[in-house]
Amino acid sequence: MQKEGQIKVSSENIFPIIKKWLYSDKDIFLREIVANACDAIKKYQSLCSIGEAENDGIKPRIEIIADKNAKTLTVTDNGIGMTADEVEKYITQIAFSGAEEFIEKYKDKSEDNAGIIGHFGLGFYSSYMVSESVEIETLSYQPNSQPVHWVSDGSTTYEITDGTRTQHGTSIIMHITEDEEEFLDKDKLRDLLLKYCHFMPYEIYLNPAEEEAVVTKDADGNEIKHDAKPVNNTTPLWLKAPRDCTDEEYKEFYVETFHDFNEPLFWIHLNVDYPFNLKGILYFPKQTDKLQVMPGEIKLYSNQVYIADNIKEVVPEFLMLLKGVIDCPDIPLNVSRSFLQNDGEVAKISKHITKKVADKLSSMFKNDRETYEKYWDDIAPFIKFGCIKDEKFYDRVKDIILFKTISGEYKTFADCPKQGDKIFYVTDESVQAQYIDMFKANGLDAVLLTHTIDTHFISFLEYKESGTKLARIDSELGDALKSDEVTDDASNEKLKEIFKTALGDDKLEIQTEGLKAKETPAILLQNEYMRRMNDMNTLYGGIFGGSPEAKETLVINTTNDIIKTLPTLSEENRTLVCKHILDLATISQRKLTADELKDFVARSVEILGIIK
Repeated sequence: MQKEGQIKVSSENIFPIIKKWLYSDKDIFLREIVANACDAIKKYQSLCSIGEAENDGIKPRIEIIADKNAKTLTVTDNGIGMTADEVEKYITQIAFSGAEEFIEKYKDKSEDNAGIIGHFGLGFYSSYMVSESVEIETLSYQPNSQPVHWVSDGSTTYEITDGTRTQHGTSIIMHITEDEEEFLDKDKLRDLLLKYCHFMPYEIYLNPAEEEAVVTKDADGNEIKHDAKPVNNTTPLWLKAPRDCTDEEYKEFYVETFHDFNEPLFWIHLNVDYPFNLKGILYFPKQTDKLQVMPGEIKLYSNQVYIADNIKEVVPEFLMLLKGVIDCPDIPLNVSRSFLQNDGEVAKISKHITKKVADKLSSMFKNDRETYEKYWDDIAPFIKFGCIKDEKFYDRVKDIILFKTISGEYKTFADCPKQGDKIFYVTDESVQAQYIDMFKANGLDAVLLTHTIDTHFISFLEYKESGTKLARIDSELGDALKSDEVTDDASNEKLKEIFKTALGDDKLEIQTEGLKAKETPAILLQNEYMRRMNDMNTLYGGIFGGSPEAKETLVINTTNDIIKTLPTLSEENRTLVCKHILDLATISQRKLTADELKDFVARSVEILGIIK
């Protein structure tokens, strides 16, 4: 049996669904209504440009008026307006897009329709998320048109009567429900407008009658009154060509958009017309925390209308450490994450943004290495995170990754100081100061990898650059630190036995070695692999369970005078000195535990007593 038919939608059930589920956040209704107002103005301007409408010379304007007494919120524009027939056609047919119809109708006459926002025909109905009823007062731009009044309480019925409007355009009057009266608060509305409508293309005024007029003076000293300032910026900087923007404008726009008064390091201005339309500015912020990866903020817009922050389907995740704005008209205002994940054009946009960032960094490295080095400490976490998350990004920037050395120089990976196949690194300049001094005293160098991200980056580097290993400066002894002074095996064995007896720690491995640093009685080394496992486990809050304890080795320096005289001391004093030497070696590698510190203080007092 085969049968064809049409799917039917029950109008009685559709409104409750719209009111509750149309948008995830109720406050987005204001964006939708204001965006519709922008479209109405854009349509009117487009018709004027092709001679289909007469330009009345009135400046485009959107007014938002909150009346707490009447419990109404009104959004008014001076755009194209509607006739009675158009109200029935566009308003009473859910999901019928007047914007789509307009673009299609005039596609051969005007090229000025690109800024039209709405495409789904649902935005108006977002008003019912906060309203018990909605009115429309509208007058079409067409000659001899009559004003129209439409009202509906969100049920399946509506009423159309003669309206009162005298100028072309539309007013949406929302009767706010008791539960949503916060949307009548002026400060709340201003915050929402700054969030969603900050860069919309036409001036938006909030309760303009309550605002004081701005007064300026002309050349003769005469006062000139202007309207109150609009709440939005109709010409965001990203719309200008990069060559026309000054450094001061970039900095001012950064403060205006992100309210961050720490001056950005530098920025990338995106301006693409083909194969897709993309504009925006990405800022590299100064890192306020030198140990943690600080999150950034990327605002996504479509035709100057805010969509959301940090959409990783459009902007790669690692770029979320930056601050910036991306305006892509090809992305609809209301679209699912799954759509973005599977959209080929979105993937191209993401790849292009990544490439532009890599190109900017490479250009700075090649053309202004000094400035690049000055910025490195701030941008290093971002670049390293990007390399870990996106191997193609790593391939583009691997030759410009810098490593600051303990001597204060910045080296590329190829130029990093090596001992054999190893690059030694420092994670804490204070804790590992003794080892750093030993390296410097012997003309050796090591790199500083002190940021949280470096815990991951070290392993990533070893994976990508398989011919090189990285070892922390306190993990093993290089030959360059060893002395030529030879101690006989019997003496070495006796020293080991003295320490084993004195310390009584079977887990601690004891080794003898002559070091060039004669003033150092002993150093403590820690197994690189086990220590990394512990560090990683600590970083993730112990989610890997009990990691193996990092194996420690106490290296007794046979060239040190205290060590040489140790066999001549009494057994009691030998025990005291051995434990104190272990304490000193431990302090040079890590912080003492509470019990270790207590014992160290007690032994120090005891040693002072011997001197007495």
